[in-house]
Amino acid sequence: MSITVTADTQFETVIGLEVHAQLLTKSKAFTPVKAEYGGNPNTQISPLCLGHPGTLPVLNENLVRFIIKIGLATHCEIAPKSIFARKNYFYPDLPKGYQISQFDTPICFGGHIMITLEDGSTKKIGLTRIHMEEDAGKSIHDQDPYNTLVDLNRAGTPLIEIVSEPDLRSPREAYDYLTQIKKIVQYLEICDGNMEEGSLRCDANVSIRPVGQKEFGTRTEIKNLNSFRNVERALAYEVERQKQLILDGGKVIQQTLLWDANRLETRQLRSKEEAHDYRYFPEPDLPPVIVTNSLLQEIKASLPEMPEVRKQRFVEELGLPEYDAVLLTEDRYLADYFEKVSDLSGEAKQTANFILTEIKRVLNDQHLDIRELSVKPEMLAELITLKTSNKISSSSMQPIFSEMLQTSLTASETAEKLNLLQVSDNSFLEPIVGQVISDNPDEVTRYKEGKKGLMGFFVGQVMRLSKGKANPKMVSQMVAKKLEEA
Repeated sequence: MSITVTADTQFETVIGLEVHAQLLTKSKAFTPVKAEYGGNPNTQISPLCLGHPGTLPVLNENLVRFIIKIGLATHCEIAPKSIFARKNYFYPDLPKGYQISQFDTPICFGGHIMITLEDGSTKKIGLTRIHMEEDAGKSIHDQDPYNTLVDLNRAGTPLIEIVSEPDLRSPREAYDYLTQIKKIVQYLEICDGNMEEGSLRCDANVSIRPVGQKEFGTRTEIKNLNSFRNVERALAYEVERQKQLILDGGKVIQQTLLWDANRLETRQLRSKEEAHDYRYFPEPDLPPVIVTNSLLQEIKASLPEMPEVRKQRFVEELGLPEYDAVLLTEDRYLADYFEKVSDLSGEAKQTANFILTEIKRVLNDQHLDIRELSVKPEMLAELITLKTSNKISSSSMQPIFSEMLQTSLTASETAEKLNLLQVSDNSFLEPIVGQVISDNPDEVTRYKEGKKGLMGFFVGQVMRLSKGKANPKMVSQMVAKKLEEA
């Protein structure tokens, strides 16, 4: 279904995102049960996960530490005291009949995330809150033609929910904001950021209003967004749907919508709930969360350099183009790899070029994480050093690297094995240069008459006779000297 609306300038888009990140703790939020992805259905559960009578939750300390990390990284204020609440609703994959969450006392509030717009400027996206909660189970609708199956492995998995202010003004801004969140949680090593596996999930609230109007329009919430591109597509569709509806004389109804990625359209799920529908009340079985100043300082000291700061350092201290710095800092481990190679080789730009071409190609083709690459930083640094010291040519780097991927040989060993080491030995080069000069008297005459472009011809002949082993820079110098003497 396609929607076309004219007079786009009549409306302003208003978007807020609610992002759930599943944390990389070893156990669940309130029970010592494994919190791993991909186990057999209903094998990672306990009576506490199922809400059996007499069971009492115990807070996972790493849940608190992880949320403080992202709170500090996003410039939030950290509440010295916060409490858990019960969010009551009934659904087959929520066996307790409620979810432990936070309501009116979130642990993190008032922060912001910076995004870079398409014109290169930056924009601050405010954060309303970041709070802790547990996940529900999973309903499975496509494995049995007659029944819905329930897998409770995910029930009780620790989550954080990052709620933005309605500061986003386009689907593209929402995409960039979500990308930035993924980078932050990966840099902090608190979430793997994989939307396809559900460890990063997003619900989007979207409305439109006439340009110049301060009051927000009626919003809809879109769920079932399982990729970054689907977030952007769903928001673009819903914005145009609302515009068309208003231009046709209708009204936007507050409701929850599902995104159908196959038909590329939204469809109604239910009317939108308000907070009172969940009958929040304080969780009676968990004490308040107290964050001491010593804990806050300990976690603050452990924070890594964040992607935006690292990107700026790469530009200012290493002289990289901003485009290269952005690509290198998209992934913390790729940035770590780059820095190690750059430090060892002393060649930041050449290192960046090789990583962003050859290494990124291999990672994409083989679906590898940089940490799985067999060519370690020390090995690549040696390869780059061979090039900068003129021991191999630029064209030799790719075949040497390809061979290194298949073996455990060093760059020097591989270059020798492939017979790609350049020769800089005068005793080897001088007879070849002399032969080329004596074999081509006509070209020598034309060169001396002013046809300086023939230098490439002489160098090429030397390279041919040396079977590519000669150092081109040294050959150029020797040929020029011989021609002057001729």
